[in-house]
Amino acid sequence: MARFRYRMQNILELKEKIEEQEKNNFAARRIALNDEEAKMEALLAKRDGIVEEGKAIRLTVIDVRKIKENERERDYVEEEIKAQRLKVRVAEKNLEAARQKMQLAMQERKIHEKMREKAFERFVEEVNAEEVKEIDELTSYVYGTKDEEDG
Repeated sequence: MARFRYRMQNILELKEKIEEQEKNNFAARRIALNDEEAKMEALLAKRDGIVEEGKAIRLTVIDVRKIKENERERDYVEEEIKAQRLKVRVAEKNLEAARQKMQLAMQERKIHEKMREKAFERFVEEVNAEEVKEIDELTSYVYGTKDEEDG
């Protein structure tokens, strides 16, 4: 029996490799976003702690130096939070871009897989047609030789 050879197999394999790379890139971007979100959570928790500490300072003996220190620390953490929000947004945009690239790579691979399936179906049809032709020729030969022997 004939062997099926898809003439664009190397392109299909390349598309599969590209898709795998895009999946890995997407996973890396997801990890980066998770890291940035964890940093944001830590900063928010730190700010909450500083605010609570400020409230406690104000409830005890009034120490202007401690109050000012607490306010500076809170202001500094607020600036860090603003910067971290920007980093989170950038990481989200990077993740979305990676998702779109991955989706495109998956679509291209699927297109090539469909093309391969259709080529295989055509191949099977051709092989079946060739087998039918051979059977017809064999049948014609067998009946042709019987007629000659009978005649």
